Amino acid sequence: MNAGPHPAPPAAPRAAPPSWRPALARSVVLRYDRVRAVDLLVMPERVVVLTGNAGMILRLCDGSRRVDDIVAVLGERYPGAPVAVEVPAFLARVRAEGWLT
Repeated sequence: MNAGPHPAPPAAPRAAPPSWRPALARSVVLRYDRVRAVDLLVMPERVVVLTGNAGMILRLCDGSRRVDDIVAVLGERYPGAPVAVEVPAFLARVRAEGWLT
């Protein structure tokens, strides 16, 4: 039995533009949970547990820094890491979720 072609997966969001100044959406709060030792995005009726350096990246999203400024800060902290590619892509995914403006 052939069900036909599978639909294509949704396209990944494009990388965040370097001049964008990301900030958390008004309904989103970034918190550190000391008991679990994890960063959380707290929203009405939803909590997202952040992994890796996601919380540190989002703490830099204060509406005053541009994406390229955030990349520069992280590039200094982590020389040799692919922050110039990974950070804009991460910010674009978070923006697509509606958690950044």
